[in-house]
Amino acid sequence: MAISRRRLLPLALAMLAVAGISSAAQAATPSETFVSSNIQRSLEILNGKELRPEQRSRQFQDLLLGIVDMKRIALFTLGQYGGTASLADQDRFVAAFQNYAIASYQTYFARYAGQTLTVSGSTERAPQDVVVMTMLKDPNDHCGQGPLEVDFRVRSDTGKPMLVDFSVAGMWLALEERDQFVAFLDHNDGSIPKLIDHLNQAR
Repeated sequence: MAISRRRLLPLALAMLAVAGISSAAQAATPSETFVSSNIQRSLEILNGKELRPEQRSRQFQDLLLGIVDMKRIALFTLGQYGGTASLADQDRFVAAFQNYAIASYQTYFARYAGQTLTVSGSTERAPQDVVVMTMLKDPNDHCGQGPLEVDFRVRSDTGKPMLVDFSVAGMWLALEERDQFVAFLDHNDGSIPKLIDHLNQAR
């Protein structure tokens, strides 16, 4: 069973990495500052003309791995199967999920260069759990389309802020990935190794 929409999470990662922050947007909370400052850092890497392609790719990857809690997201996407998986299978799945995400968003990020991402505010879901709301707009769009809402969930309960989920036009992507992965596992006897092989083949 193929996993549909498997590039939704990487697409959101790409949006985070290549979008620019409007100079008019003023981050008023630590979570907003975290989102906006790391987008600026991403832009510096992607627009760095002095970097060779392989250097740019490596620095971009390192930045994303430093601000996105890949392990937390990966284990969440296993749903009920995560609780019964062995530690070895969990570790192998986290590694496969990370490689899958990196390989996917690297094919996307160039498509969103020049877009403008404006932080519009944030909402606290719980202590150390904040959703930062943003609007993504293409300054070269002449079709009259409105900006796309892209929201980022930031958790700080591990000692530093980390991105743990992304919403594009109202669709929370880790939730979508969980539904897709659990459906795959339901049809494959709950085999984490089979899901790992599927992700490795999908890269």
